Amino acid sequence: MSVLLLASQNPGKLGEMRVLVDGLPFRVVGPREIGIANAPDETGASFLENATIKALAYARASGLLTVADDSGLSVDALDGGPGLYSSRFGGEGASDLERNRLLLETLRGVPRERRRARFTSAVAVAKDAAVLFQAEESVVGEIAEEMRGASGFGYDPLFFYPPFGKTFGEVPREEKDRVSHRGKAFARLRDFLAGWREAGG
Repeated sequence: MSVLLLASQNPGKLGEMRVLVDGLPFRVVGPREIGIANAPDETGASFLENATIKALAYARASGLLTVADDSGLSVDALDGGPGLYSSRFGGEGASDLERNRLLLETLRGVPRERRRARFTSAVAVAKDAAVLFQAEESVVGEIAEEMRGASGFGYDPLFFYPPFGKTFGEVPREEKDRVSHRGKAFARLRDFLAGWREAGG
């Protein structure tokens, strides 16, 4: 069984990655489990650049096959914000609830046609100094006028997806994953990992 390093200190993401590789011969670990405490600065100009920076930094530090992702929410009325700063919207240490409340307040009175939004997810895989795989996927919806649903995480309770007639917070994870930015990017990632192992990686 191969060790797969997920370049994230987030326990939720580690759990998600373990579900993703279920059935494949990988054991997923996080940086802290192998003694890596420092995270690289995310200085990229895009989600894909940031994911690649993290994948390469952790791959070099560990010598392991490493997966990194970066994702965020871009809102038309905010000129694409919070974008790369989605996880820091409202300041370092702000909770999901606080970020959602701030977004609602920021968009108060903004008409529906200007509440269009896009979720983007980028994934990169690296080994040593080589980038082996990159993928980026997105999904378009709009920001609801109130939080709805307790499923998912982050901005899911505010991201209204018209084909469902619901927010991502109101649908089961399996249903959301079929259309979501992360679901589509991670499906491509799983295909890559399966092929990498079959090729003797």
